[in-house]
Amino acid sequence: MELSNVIAVRDTKTVYRDGDKCIKVFNESYKKSQVLNEALNQSLVEETGVSMPGLLEVLMIDGKWSIVSEYVSGKTLAQLILENPEKKREYIEKLVDIQREIQSKSCPMLRKLKDKMNDKICQTSLNATTRYDLHARLESMPKHSKLCHGDLDTTNVLITDDGGYSVLDWSHATQGNASADAARTYLCFRLDGDVEGAEMYLDIFCEKSGTDKKYVQKWMPIVAASRLVKCAEKERDFLLAWADGEEYRKVYASDE
Repeated sequence: MELSNVIAVRDTKTVYRDGDKCIKVFNESYKKSQVLNEALNQSLVEETGVSMPGLLEVLMIDGKWSIVSEYVSGKTLAQLILENPEKKREYIEKLVDIQREIQSKSCPMLRKLKDKMNDKICQTSLNATTRYDLHARLESMPKHSKLCHGDLDTTNVLITDDGGYSVLDWSHATQGNASADAARTYLCFRLDGDVEGAEMYLDIFCEKSGTDKKYVQKWMPIVAASRLVKCAEKERDFLLAWADGEEYRKVYASDE
């Protein structure tokens, strides 16, 4: 297997292309259970019919756990927005349409979103009062079982050469509430410093799904807290401000 054509580098993994294969090689510190869980998520979601790279195999390469998938040729929505800024709204509408297609599926064997977020909140360094408030808010949210990507942003949606699409990176997939997934996407835009894109995305998602914007907004402190556990240092202050309610109150207090 040829590992010379690097197509992406992340903190915990490097992604290579070898012909019609995409090889994701994880760092030695990455747990075997995490790699196998990501592969399981990918295989479970693949069975729902969502357009995505097919899983081919899980193996060790030079002592590192690796996942081999189909290579899909195209450009991400992030690349297309950068190349065609005048079409930004059109591409964000495409993102929402794809997200709603994903959320129309069910995948009963995936972990429940609420369970995962409760665990993540417990793992944060937030004070006990804030954690209690977040757990209570989470418990009050309706229980749904829609397929949720868990990290759907413009870098994880590939527009293929034939005009179709393929959704990448299913390591955070769960079954749960679609509005929680939307809150996560909103925060992805904000973490990239794209406030305009974040608000545009939220408006389009709520309009197309018939969802009250306040309902999605109520998920944002919960989602921010769940992301705190494995965030980049540069993201920490921003997520803390959302998780403890400071940013939420500043942005949305007038809407309550």
